[in-house]
Amino acid sequence: MPPARSDIRNLLRKYLERHPAEREQLEPLLVALGAKSEPTSRVTLPGHITCSATVIDREQRVLHIVHKASQKLLTPGGHVEDDRTLLAAAVREVCEEAGLHPGGLCLTPQFLDEPIDVDVHDIDANPAKDEPAHQHFDVRFAFYLTAEQPPALALQNEEVAGAQWLPYADVRSPTLRAKLLAAEPQGLDGRPEPVNASVLIHDGTGRYLLHLRDDREGICEPWVFALLGGGRTREDACLEATLRRELAEEVPGLEPAELAPYAVEEATSVDGLAVPIRVYAGRWSGDPEAVELREGVLLKWCTVDMLDRLRLSPGLGDLIRRHAAEHPVAEGLPDTPRPLPGEAPAGTELHIVGVHLHLQDEHGRILLGLRHPDSAFAPDTWHFLAGHCEREAAIGCLVREAEEAGLTIAPEDVELVHTVHLVDSPTARPRIGLVFRARSWTGSPEVLESNRCVEWRWWKPEDLPAAEVVPYTRRAIDGILSGSPYSELGWGKR
Repeated sequence: MPPARSDIRNLLRKYLERHPAEREQLEPLLVALGAKSEPTSRVTLPGHITCSATVIDREQRVLHIVHKASQKLLTPGGHVEDDRTLLAAAVREVCEEAGLHPGGLCLTPQFLDEPIDVDVHDIDANPAKDEPAHQHFDVRFAFYLTAEQPPALALQNEEVAGAQWLPYADVRSPTLRAKLLAAEPQGLDGRPEPVNASVLIHDGTGRYLLHLRDDREGICEPWVFALLGGGRTREDACLEATLRRELAEEVPGLEPAELAPYAVEEATSVDGLAVPIRVYAGRWSGDPEAVELREGVLLKWCTVDMLDRLRLSPGLGDLIRRHAAEHPVAEGLPDTPRPLPGEAPAGTELHIVGVHLHLQDEHGRILLGLRHPDSAFAPDTWHFLAGHCEREAAIGCLVREAEEAGLTIAPEDVELVHTVHLVDSPTARPRIGLVFRARSWTGSPEVLESNRCVEWRWWKPEDLPAAEVVPYTRRAIDGILSGSPYSELGWGKR
């Protein structure tokens, strides 16, 4: 199967967010993505996608090869074949042409898995291959070498005549050279650093919380017990922010206390790349079966003596044993975990609190947003402008969420008009939805977080699409219109 067009479009969207001035230049590529022909196939004309690898060493030099057919000095790359993603195609090409191993490469913290450059260039006709003149839409990804010195290269004799490491200022591609020189002040220095974050959760009594991953294609280390966490995105301010976002997405409501950096480990991505991981340690003493798990199969408390009987992520057993040795459990400590300072008493069910903005314009229309089709919660459905309370007051959270959609509201101009108490399933964490009405506001709703909301629209209450509105949103709207301050949803399922 070729790379999914939705994934390619997402890559281009992120790239154009960085480089909006290149939209016109990339218009032929955008057109190709909308055509019937497979955009990554080399027989698709008048142009198709290729992939290249920008490999950077610690002297800030980029690997170039001498391509036999053209006698040009180029970064390694070529056509997409049976590759899962464009990134995987770039990794395969550099390993084939230069003899590198995927484990000797890692993503850069500046670009992660997004392209550093996308270049459209003309290719001359090749009568020997019966290929007319056409265009390549070359999607380029950046990698660091994991080793301090470049390894010996095993060049592909059929296509490669030599190799050179060139400083940024001498990189042959003008567009790539410009990106490298522009990124240099931001620290594109060739030195690997963690781009993933995970958390070693323990309860202080010798138990560690492990996450059994899904067993499906595209999952890194499927069907093994691992730590919760994931990869950094461009929007994350730091790796701790990455971790807290991942926890909110995977297990909303699970918030470890005493969170602190503990170790740096290395894993292998699904494409074989080295992945440096910043491991944090944190305490939590809750019931794994009482939280809502949105990714993976289960969460389970485990002790050191159980590790030899489990299928673990590589190195995890040693990591847990090291932590346990450094934090011995005091003698006489009861087997049942003690609540941490400030935790709820035993038997208390913790709730997730969400804030929601109910806006009606002068025509009585209600503002709703269409959630992204890849959203973990309620994809492709209409919902209030909403967000989860962090360690903040509910109205402060509401003001912040409104700003992230282009609206400004004053705390004194809002009032609580409805509360929904809901639960999605017998094992899901209950939720309290607070719906506030803003009596006035400034600004117009904008799509500023396109990974969450793809459209804002004003709806007449009588025209709401019955099956395309989040159920508790519809329940709250009905309650507000009827003057009811409270409703419940889902408790009959328990």
